Amino acid sequence: MAATGPGPATPRSGHPADPGTRRTRAPARNPHPSPHPSLTRALTLTRALTRTRALTRTLPRARAPKAPRPEPAHLPRERFAPAGYIGPVLSRLTRPRAVAVCAVPLVALLVTAAVAPLPFSVAQPGMTANVLGEDRGTPVITISGAPVRPTTGQLRMTTIEATGPDASVRLGDLIDGWFRTDQAIMPRDSVYPGGGDTEEIEKHNTEQMEQSQDTATEAALRYLGRTDDGIEVDLELADVGGPSAGLLFSLGIVDKLDGDGSDGDLTGGRTIAGTGTIDADGKVGAVGGVALKTQAARRDGATVFLVPKAECSDARSELPKGLRLIPVTTLKGAVDALVALESGKGSVPAC
Repeated sequence: MAATGPGPATPRSGHPADPGTRRTRAPARNPHPSPHPSLTRALTLTRALTRTRALTRTLPRARAPKAPRPEPAHLPRERFAPAGYIGPVLSRLTRPRAVAVCAVPLVALLVTAAVAPLPFSVAQPGMTANVLGEDRGTPVITISGAPVRPTTGQLRMTTIEATGPDASVRLGDLIDGWFRTDQAIMPRDSVYPGGGDTEEIEKHNTEQMEQSQDTATEAALRYLGRTDDGIEVDLELADVGGPSAGLLFSLGIVDKLDGDGSDGDLTGGRTIAGTGTIDADGKVGAVGGVALKTQAARRDGATVFLVPKAECSDARSELPKGLRLIPVTTLKGAVDALVALESGKGSVPAC
């Protein structure tokens, strides 16, 4: 029996020995093998790209130019300018010269306003007249058909004077009148509400005065209860128009016929002034211009001024020193206030 043993020897390479081939030693491995040629080219491109990116980050980035503003197609270029555009001329001027150029239209406007007539009237205190006395030698109040008592004291109606409807009032007049207490600037329509020329306005004012006199007479006779006594009253006052003397005409008639009702004067010997329209029922109405009328009254010696109650605030605005205001709403209220003032009994209303 043959003994068995191990098989043929096996080299370290792991391949079985070939008895017909010369055995050679395998070459030693390179610890740093060379890369494949294609891989070498890829690495080169990557490194170049990296350097380019680094260089790009270090260089400043160029800004793209702004596109010009679009212009409307329907306007020529010389007529179109963006917001804030001041033009080629003004943009080259210094600030003082630019201001001077811009000021020219404003100066022209002011010059035009200074010389152009404006729709205002300048008013000032006018004349006053004592309705218990005479005007140019003729009694203001003439009564027939009843005995007339003598009177003392004065009842002065007041007026204002204003530039005529055809007068030219300019900017300088307005500025001057604005700062003066003895003048007032009033809309022309408020002074001459009917409009028209000077002749038409004078005619209108005369008609208003005549109507006011008739109404004042009726109001006074109604107050006294003597409308059926056949009393005739004639009122004459030259160069005065409008209805604002109505209250004073009525008071004058009452004083001449009845006084204070106790054989005394309605005025108590004082100089009483006032203003106000009146209707046949004896109601007193506002008139306007009372601040100027108070000055006229004080100038001519009045110490008491009867004013429509609705105009108390206007009368107080430029009230002269030494002038007492008494507000009234009716003829009876005015008579009662004057009687209380004269007798010292009862209350006297005040603004």
